[in-house]
Amino acid sequence: MKVSLFYLPTIGSKSEIERGRIGLKGEAYDRMLAELSVEAKLADELGYDSMSFTEHHFHVEGFELSNNPVLLDLFVGMQTKRLRVGQLGIVLPSHNPIRVAEDIAMLDHMTGGRANAGFARGYQRRWVDIMAQQTHGIHGAQPHQHDEIDAANRAAFEECFRIVKQCWTQDFISFQGKYWRIPPGDTPWNIEATQKWGGGVENGIVKSVSVVPKPVQKPHPPLFQPFASSERSIRWCAQEGVTAILPPLHPKLEHRLCEIYAEVSGKPLGEGMGVLRDLVIADTDEEAYRLWHDSGYFCGQQWFAPFGFSRGLVDEETGKEADLFNEGLALVGSVDTVTRQLEYMTKRLPVRWIFAWMYNGLLAHEHLTRSMELFWTKVLPRVADIG
Repeated sequence: MKVSLFYLPTIGSKSEIERGRIGLKGEAYDRMLAELSVEAKLADELGYDSMSFTEHHFHVEGFELSNNPVLLDLFVGMQTKRLRVGQLGIVLPSHNPIRVAEDIAMLDHMTGGRANAGFARGYQRRWVDIMAQQTHGIHGAQPHQHDEIDAANRAAFEECFRIVKQCWTQDFISFQGKYWRIPPGDTPWNIEATQKWGGGVENGIVKSVSVVPKPVQKPHPPLFQPFASSERSIRWCAQEGVTAILPPLHPKLEHRLCEIYAEVSGKPLGEGMGVLRDLVIADTDEEAYRLWHDSGYFCGQQWFAPFGFSRGLVDEETGKEADLFNEGLALVGSVDTVTRQLEYMTKRLPVRWIFAWMYNGLLAHEHLTRSMELFWTKVLPRVADIG
């Protein structure tokens, strides 16, 4: 089993966020970067596999100040030796896919082949509608949304994904899709240097382009999709060789999605799958629950529940909501309690990845680093092989 650390990242504690508009305070952002630096170096020393960042914009509220996950990856990668860095994920419908391919390839070179690549569809309309306006009809699509907005978002995402992969794996690329055309028409190019040493030009007209550099890792960095929760998304991930990261879902739904991935991919149950889990460890269960209440619970209730994420925790047949702690959907408690939670989860769900949600800012730096240390040194050796 591999363990990665997932960062929103958030700036400010619960009380600071409740005072309002903390995203405007540069000193709070600087504090986040300083603490992130220490946490990344600790993760590198302990042996965690990787660290990943989300992408969101305009979050003056203080949650998820992660405009550019690739820049955060580079910030971490330049300060670590073996820790892999990635995105969970770049929202493809809001980007030029060629630039995405270039940026991750550059990251891969600058970190010595330590880049992961994670791509998301985008569900927050405040920023996706603005940032994706160059692709007509693309808006944010919330979890469990199934309509024309969702269909257009998915189509743009899948088209961008195909372009990114071709940029990495083909010497020259041409592409004619619904949202992107490469080249866009008859573009003249009569440069002698291209005739001598380049390619992609016929009779003075651009027919294809070479996207460089290519990644260090061949054929490309490992691929991830956060946070897949629909059967269609899981089937797509299985077909494309993408590791699907599940958010906390009802155990019945989690297991069904793992079975679908295995059926489509032909891989053993749990292969190609990962899960996101809150991680808070303290000396006692009571202390851990208190810390979690002001971090994971607060963030979940105030920021994620309004987008519909909690619906996946409900049993479709009975209407009963899953028990986060007793069913291994959150790793919160003392070392012994978290060990039992992880044991329960791994027995019922043989996934290959855990992405531990680091509520930085909301969970004070000293508590976050202690959770990291206790999980790696005390919990994991009792439960799973780490590799």
